[in-house]
Amino acid sequence: MKTKHYLAEDTIDQKDIQALIDWLKTNPRLTKDRLTVEFQEKWNRWLGRKHSIFCNSGSSANLLMYYALLISGKLKNKKMIVPSVGWATTIAPAIQFGFEPIMCEADPDTFGLDLNHLKTLLDKHEPGAVIAVQVLGVPHKMDELLALKRQHHFFLLEDACASIGSTYHGKKIGTFGDMASFSFYFGHQMSTIEGGMVSTDDKKLSDILLMLRSHGWSKDLDSGSHEALVREHHVDDFHSPFVFYEPGFNLRSTDLNAFLGLRQLEKLDWMVSRRHENHMVYYEHLSSQFRVQKLLEPNPKISSISFGILADSTEDRRNIVKALVENGIETRIFSAGNLGLHPFWYKRFGKASFPVADKVHHFGFFLPNHPYLPAEKARWISQVVLGSACVRKP
Repeated sequence: MKTKHYLAEDTIDQKDIQALIDWLKTNPRLTKDRLTVEFQEKWNRWLGRKHSIFCNSGSSANLLMYYALLISGKLKNKKMIVPSVGWATTIAPAIQFGFEPIMCEADPDTFGLDLNHLKTLLDKHEPGAVIAVQVLGVPHKMDELLALKRQHHFFLLEDACASIGSTYHGKKIGTFGDMASFSFYFGHQMSTIEGGMVSTDDKKLSDILLMLRSHGWSKDLDSGSHEALVREHHVDDFHSPFVFYEPGFNLRSTDLNAFLGLRQLEKLDWMVSRRHENHMVYYEHLSSQFRVQKLLEPNPKISSISFGILADSTEDRRNIVKALVENGIETRIFSAGNLGLHPFWYKRFGKASFPVADKVHHFGFFLPNHPYLPAEKARWISQVVLGSACVRKP
């Protein structure tokens, strides 16, 4: 039987599973409790942010970021610049919560927000917020983006769901935005089965996020913040644990998921280093022949979930995909392509077609990358691609 080379492998290994079994035998509390708090605190230390809120998915993390910003009173308006290349739930909360989403072209180098188009949109619309995706774990041009932030005074949401461990000039991705989201789904840099995190340095936003995650009540806040709300709203002591200050959700994860998250944190740096090594192997072999995401610094750290490539045409992509499949190498389209060409967007706003984003949509595909993929296998996969393509760099 032909060996299958998967795009992703589960980072929850047999040692993690055995540790989970042993823990379950102690009859622990499984719902959200002290391990969730411990996981949040250790994540803060690893990432380098002050506050983090563990939730049930990266998509929920985006949902929480949007709504926390909306009800914070900090927005100057509800206009939101959104990316053409990303994931549906990077944009969906803007539609769900009544923002005015304005789509931005993809950058020709990183496939993040195109800074020239973004500048035009900022000058025209002066939006209250921008959400930027760090595409596949390849860092965007953050110095330039932050300069625009200072100039136009917008809030920056950073979708770092696929970028855990990548750095930009030595600073971890997910530490640039006013809030940042992360995903712990299968195939990402680490897994809690399902899970996500929102991280921020803003205490007010953190308190709002904590309340929104759990029904809108204040039970997860520190005593000072909780007691301030009790005083402000003249709450009876007997009622105080079950007073709802915001129209919240139930997006909590569990201590079972947090247990796995704590285990994953112990080996996260190793998993990041392996993803980086494989990414650089692909880059060395393929970047001279294909359009790939550029590296913005001489010694980057790229913790990619897959290696993304643009073929020269749909026919070229078809030939490459055929060769990959024949060799047992799993592949798929590049993320979701151009989100402006998906029904959830164009049914409401019309099709949003852009030169770079459309090439990602029609010509893009993924190659496997995960910690258990040997570097020599990444070299072999590169040769399969090179041997099957009419290669000429765009």
